[in-house]
Amino acid sequence: MIKKLTADELPKLLAELKQWQLSADSHSIIRSFKFADFNEAFGFMTRVAIKAQEMDHHPEWSNVYNKVDITLSTHTAKGLTERDITLAKFIDSIT
Repeated sequence: MIKKLTADELPKLLAELKQWQLSADSHSIIRSFKFADFNEAFGFMTRVAIKAQEMDHHPEWSNVYNKVDITLSTHTAKGLTERDITLAKFIDSIT
């Protein structure tokens, strides 16, 4: 089973993710992105989708034209895990 991050582990890891916000219930992290147009947003989503599939860890997200909203959480752990942090760092690296 995947280990949920503890309240003590979260601040340090979240400090590395400057643009991600902790959800009100502390079970997920959220970030919004804005791109030049739909094509750029869709290309970004494609790159994230490929990585997510490799990791077998899929985001909750929505896309409207040039905007993409992403929520990361590990449902089986009922909260945040290293998998979420790893995927968030990858997402940050391609923006």
